[in-house]
Amino acid sequence: MNQPDALIVEEAGRIHAFTLQMTGLDVHREPGRQLASLLVEIFGLESVAILDADLDKVYALGEWGPEMDDALRSTYFFSSASDEPEIGLARRALRMGELAIGSMMLRGEVSPAACDSIASLIAMTFDRYHSLANVSRTESAQRAEQLRTTVLDSLAHAYKTPLTAIRAATSGLQAMGGLSPGQDELVQLIDEQTQWLSELTTRLLKTARIESRDVALHKETVAVGRLVDGALAQLADRLAGFDVDVLLEREGMTLCCDRELMESLLIQYVDNAGKFAAPNSRITIEVTEGPQQVVFSVHNFGPGIAPEDQERVFDRYFRCEASAQKIPGTGVGLSVAMQVARAHGGDVWLASHPENGTTFFASLPKEGSLAKGA
Repeated sequence: MNQPDALIVEEAGRIHAFTLQMTGLDVHREPGRQLASLLVEIFGLESVAILDADLDKVYALGEWGPEMDDALRSTYFFSSASDEPEIGLARRALRMGELAIGSMMLRGEVSPAACDSIASLIAMTFDRYHSLANVSRTESAQRAEQLRTTVLDSLAHAYKTPLTAIRAATSGLQAMGGLSPGQDELVQLIDEQTQWLSELTTRLLKTARIESRDVALHKETVAVGRLVDGALAQLADRLAGFDVDVLLEREGMTLCCDRELMESLLIQYVDNAGKFAAPNSRITIEVTEGPQQVVFSVHNFGPGIAPEDQERVFDRYFRCEASAQKIPGTGVGLSVAMQVARAHGGDVWLASHPENGTTFFASLPKEGSLAKGA
């Protein structure tokens, strides 16, 4: 065997050893530094630098000048490969198919073919690590969300008992009579705020049940007009001072849905419209029907929602920065509305403009439930 052949065999053996060592890497640790150490150990390289683009981290061993980071990132950005045998330097982009996911630079005696193999092996290791890390992050997020939902449900149930007792006490005081005007005003204030807390607690319970998927839809054929009237009746006090228009595309429209949940969706939309509407302005509730769906919309005239916030307003606990300190709320209501619509197989969206106001929409599939009569 001549010298070149011996070098090829020796290098192939090193690649084989590198491959075997890679299978024993700790999959729960970032692989970049582990791989750099293996390359130095197995191939006897002077210096190794590896960029993991997903983590935006560089792992370097050996002596490198200040230009190393720029050269490494340039190799990644341009997905390039180069060899400079006179100085023993090789550059390779790390690719999965046509997609560059990092880069490497090696200084030492290693052939271009071996560099290509090493780059492929590192790319596969990075891809495997990131896939496992993404699964782990997803599972952790799901566990955290389940825990938050469980805590939310427990707290909401715990609040119900003392709130009921407070309301019973205020009702008793009012029934007893003999209160001074000031005392009567305070009792009414306590009763109103307790009622508000009770409603908020009910919303939290619904949110917990819907988002934990622990909700069974009790569908029935419901008159759309009565659905809207029921929501407005619960918000009568808060809508005082507004002109409220209800527009139904067709009289006698019905919808197959969970009455309680759909009413809660409308309450969230209308309550939200009242909070942000200009004083003494008009709020319009409209219901239209298409071939496959029924669309509810609630429009108000107010300051509008900034474009950067529009994609997030349905996120749980999100509140627009411009109004968070001025208008009370929890950021839960619109999340409930979205979950209710999606539980029915529908969706939600909005349109907002500073001059034309804001409209929130909710679409639900008709499922053949729209009657042609009353």
